[in-house]
Amino acid sequence: MFPDYYNLSDLLDENQKLIEESTSAWVNQFVRPVIDSAFNDSKSLSLVKELAELGAFGLIIPEKYGGLGFDFLSYGLMMKELEKGDSSVRVVSSIQTSLVMYSIYKYGNEEQKRKYLPKLASGEILGSFAMSEPSHGSDISNMRTKFEIKDEKIIILGSKLWIGNASNADISIVWAKNSNDKVQAIVVETKNITNFKSTLIEGKMSFRSSHTGELFFDSSIVSKDQLLEKTKSIKDAYECLNIGRYAVAWGSLGIAEECYNIALKYAKEREQFGKPIAGKQLIQKKLVDMITEITKSQLICYRLGKIMDSGKIDYRQISMAKRNNVKIASDIAKEARQILGGMGITSDFSIMRHMINLETLITYQGTNEMHLLITGRDITGIDAF
Repeated sequence: MFPDYYNLSDLLDENQKLIEESTSAWVNQFVRPVIDSAFNDSKSLSLVKELAELGAFGLIIPEKYGGLGFDFLSYGLMMKELEKGDSSVRVVSSIQTSLVMYSIYKYGNEEQKRKYLPKLASGEILGSFAMSEPSHGSDISNMRTKFEIKDEKIIILGSKLWIGNASNADISIVWAKNSNDKVQAIVVETKNITNFKSTLIEGKMSFRSSHTGELFFDSSIVSKDQLLEKTKSIKDAYECLNIGRYAVAWGSLGIAEECYNIALKYAKEREQFGKPIAGKQLIQKKLVDMITEITKSQLICYRLGKIMDSGKIDYRQISMAKRNNVKIASDIAKEARQILGGMGITSDFSIMRHMINLETLITYQGTNEMHLLITGRDITGIDAF
């Protein structure tokens, strides 16, 4: 880790250090040289093959299904380094692993696992996770997409909005209500389905280097075999989302570290009135506040990873980490931009791009307000939703 004020790297094993270092090197090679032009042109980075070779698809999935079988702490470290490059890169990895592969691994039967997981891990196929809807974002319990089973076929009716990888995914994990009003998941092969279309959302000012779109199901038909039968309720969907939110907590920490490192280097090199601006009291206060908040977030992430690996995680712990780390990353990015002055708004530095992406992360996979109320309900025992 860098910065690493409390020597947390001493607590990492060799595999975890290798994951962090190799992901950082990968970002330097494949992301940093091209991300600014891709962002400016709103062009998705085509790094699926490269991400697969890195091991960014299925890092936490067992080897027998094509994954690498690493722990959640290693996964978090990878997400942190990927997001330093850009949120759009981390999102592709996180959707594939946390949401798509984990859904199939957790709720699929053996045949479904062996059919899809190795291909997802190798990047042969790309997935999306279809939950959010035009009328219901965080309020997924009231989703309107429905399905019924008739003559060994599943018939899906509804639409999904703000779906990452929607327009270029080969499969989609579609969450919908069955005839008993219970939420279940269906593996939809988007190239082999009738009465279906996907559209790309144009004009995004954030997450500009990733595909985001809408899915439309007009009595779309798939085989009954595509149902993830172990999914029984909305809680199963939330369990998958929690893995995604865990990735966001680590990823936003990566942005905070990146912006701090840029600001610190600039402050040491930029001279005004005969000395570096790092020698000014107000600049030092900004930098000290940054490193303090980063250190807190690092401690949260490290402990969260250890709890995840113990199998004793509570979703409310993930909510706190997601909200906290996104907020401090947003604050640090703004302070870093101010330290750089006018240069902070140029593409010579990544700060402004990260600031814009953070505006999405504030609402991504549950708004900051929603996660605040989750913690509030937990500590008071009173539901304020």
